[in-house]
Amino acid sequence: MRLGILTWCAASACAGMAFAQPLTPLEQLGKHLYFDENLSTSPGQACAACHGPDAGFTGPDSQINLDTAVYPGAVHTKFGNRKPPSAAYGGESPPLHYDTDEEVWIGGMFWDGRATGHTLGDPLAEQAMGPFLNPLEQHSPGMKQVVQRAAQSDYADLFEQVWGPGSLDTRDDVYGSYVRIARSISAFEQSPEVNPFTSKYDYYLAGDVKLTKQEKLGLRLFEGKAMCSACHLSEEGPNGEPPVFTDFTYDNLGTPRNPDNPFYSATSNFNPDGYDWTDYGLGGFLYNAGMDEDVWMPELGKQKVPTLRNVDKRPYPGFVKAYMHNGVFKSLEEVVHFYNTRDTEMWPAPEVPMNVNADELGNLGLSPEEEAALVAFMKTLSDGYVP
Repeated sequence: MRLGILTWCAASACAGMAFAQPLTPLEQLGKHLYFDENLSTSPGQACAACHGPDAGFTGPDSQINLDTAVYPGAVHTKFGNRKPPSAAYGGESPPLHYDTDEEVWIGGMFWDGRATGHTLGDPLAEQAMGPFLNPLEQHSPGMKQVVQRAAQSDYADLFEQVWGPGSLDTRDDVYGSYVRIARSISAFEQSPEVNPFTSKYDYYLAGDVKLTKQEKLGLRLFEGKAMCSACHLSEEGPNGEPPVFTDFTYDNLGTPRNPDNPFYSATSNFNPDGYDWTDYGLGGFLYNAGMDEDVWMPELGKQKVPTLRNVDKRPYPGFVKAYMHNGVFKSLEEVVHFYNTRDTEMWPAPEVPMNVNADELGNLGLSPEEEAALVAFMKTLSDGYVP
């Protein structure tokens, strides 16, 4: 697997299961940075504030997920414009590029792909550079302030052990130090602690457990009639690598607006369009990047296909999770029903009506029992299963 996230043991003595290794010093450093609440301005906003482990490294606050799904930043009166994506199982995403054979964009990070990976060669590291400086997120005024706070931390010695003496330079190499912070966070996000591959489905692939009758039906539907696996790849890789349940492409599912998105009422310097603001996703990024119209126009409304690993992981049964890029749906049952009936029932209009996927969802003809089976299967993708 890419960057040796973990070892996949094919020998029968290991039962085909992945076994997590202890964190390396670099990964441990990244973990310190990921959970450090003092890197934001004002202090109190760690990466984990929006990407919590107990919720599958996505939004960890049940009430926020239910109410708005979009999280406040370090300045709690300011909000971003999208739901937090999962910070797990993204390490295999390549730099953003256009696949001429498949005629699709692949890779990058963020819902719109703007962390392209073209600068550092690592989209995850480039993604980690963004929130610290985003005034709607961790709100730091510049790289120097982030580096200075890391230099004042109790893990500063570990930083220089990992990257070398002088590597946390607050004066002459601020940018280099900031990049090393981002690469450290990326290493943690690619570590076995974040990507353990310990779901029931992993044990099933290894032959250690069996799926229930309902879960088996859900898997058959997932790979067949429901066409989920067209984007959320469910089969092992050519060398037995466990699937990450995304192909890292982009799609417009016809998702409705989330009317409770607080970004609509943001001040005009952040959102001059007010309630007319439209999230154009990848197409919007390509437009702002100066691409030609024939490049960005077919991508309007497309958001990155997320991993389905931990899609139902929650810290307790009544915990509410939000789904889709804007968090408009609040349960897997609602998501599956939308996929099944988008074109046959009275759903709200798509936020972006162009480029809506009409081939793989909208009128799947699934029965209520089949919808329930799909949900049951997706619940087998949560890490921490004990066989």
